[in-house]
Amino acid sequence: MDSVFNAVASLSDPFVIFLIIAGTGAGIIIGAMPGLGSVLAITLALPLTFVLAPQSSIILLLSLYCGSVYGGSLSAIAINTPGTPQSAATILDGYPMMMRGQGPQAMGWATVGSTLGGLLSAVILVVAAPLLARFGLEFGPIEYFALGIFSLTCVVAVSGEARLKGLIACLMGLLVATIGQDPLTGSVRMNFSSFELSAGVGLIPLLVGLFALSEVFWRISNRLDAASTNASIGFRLPALQDLLSRWKIILRSAVIGTGVGTLPGVGATAASMISYAEARRVSPNRENFGKGEPDGILASETSNNAVTSGALVPTLSLGIPGDPITAVMLGALTLQGVTPGPRLFTENPDLTTFIFTGLFAINIAMFALGALICPLFSRIIRVPEPLLLAAVVVLIAIGTYSVNFNPFDLGLLLVAGLAGFVMRLLGFPLAPVVIGFVLGDMIEQSLRQGMILTKGDFLGFLNSPIALTLFTLTVVFLLLPPALRFFRSRRAR
Repeated sequence: MDSVFNAVASLSDPFVIFLIIAGTGAGIIIGAMPGLGSVLAITLALPLTFVLAPQSSIILLLSLYCGSVYGGSLSAIAINTPGTPQSAATILDGYPMMMRGQGPQAMGWATVGSTLGGLLSAVILVVAAPLLARFGLEFGPIEYFALGIFSLTCVVAVSGEARLKGLIACLMGLLVATIGQDPLTGSVRMNFSSFELSAGVGLIPLLVGLFALSEVFWRISNRLDAASTNASIGFRLPALQDLLSRWKIILRSAVIGTGVGTLPGVGATAASMISYAEARRVSPNRENFGKGEPDGILASETSNNAVTSGALVPTLSLGIPGDPITAVMLGALTLQGVTPGPRLFTENPDLTTFIFTGLFAINIAMFALGALICPLFSRIIRVPEPLLLAAVVVLIAIGTYSVNFNPFDLGLLLVAGLAGFVMRLLGFPLAPVVIGFVLGDMIEQSLRQGMILTKGDFLGFLNSPIALTLFTLTVVFLLLPPALRFFRSRRAR
């Protein structure tokens, strides 16, 4: 209890409050800029950690982390461009709501979902951090492969009626993920004699090109102007009754995000896709998904912000970073003389309690700052259409180039944009490409490592209880919808 009082006293320090507000606000703005993302936000702040106390450094980095993950939803809703990869699922319903004249409501749902996801995952982190850390240790290559296959069921959810095209798009994403070095042997594959492709295709050029640049091409081809849309600006919180009626989706998405966050290397993008698919499966409004359904925004944003706390579980408890962002934070902790690991909770109880308590304060600050920033950010849609499209092209080009400062990424951006435009013309959904690409490396690497462990016997994968459970759920999720339709049609006849 003394550590709780000490944490509250530390958080009441005016300088710490300033760091929370400044870090969260800066994180939201950086996250809303396509191509920048959470890693850049935290990396830019690393030099400040050399002159700050350990608690101040940690609270600043956590504020930037949480704020940037939420900030990606703003551009996803306003201009159909996910500011961060974590918000890739948010555009599926956020942008249609914006175009339907419900932009303020979409911003409100994203803000509430992000805040509740962060708060609920913080509660789960406090209660179950040791248990979740031990559960994460149970995952080996075989379990990761089963999780990746289960995650591919998201394709069914985001493809709507075009499930065959969604499957083809997912296979395209898996194929693109194989470009570059072999994860086990190091040999180069499918680089088309290009040295730059030896390192593979970057997620940022692919993601921004598929969604943002293809949107620009699509608008130009249809000769849309600002007056032809119903887009509106502002910020409006959802009604309390509407929010309470969706408590199951909120809780389920928070649990999924926190659980996926504890698994090193999976990340918030996969978590948001899984939560989106699960929400579509159980939502009474499942037919509206992809057309501007608040349940989709709520599931995506609740989950990807819940990952922020979940990723801290292996980082603090085991010294294993849950994602690239917490890997940077792990380095910052080490620079401060803090050694994450099993002994951290017993040797530094004040620090761990401060982190847990700080997450609550950060998410509350994120809600307040989001309510202030959303109306300002969404005013960009008042800009005339030609100027807006030109600004979007410049913005995404700068954001993509700033990741690696490599002109080749701009070429990838253009190719991905043209590919996305052609896919739109042919009626192919874009989200399955991202799902396949994001999960491709994990599925391939874990499959091959698992085959080595089982000496080439794939049936040996079924000896793992976790993998067997995930395989069973995959089969159920794939076969249950057509089975239900079959029985309904027989009953109707």
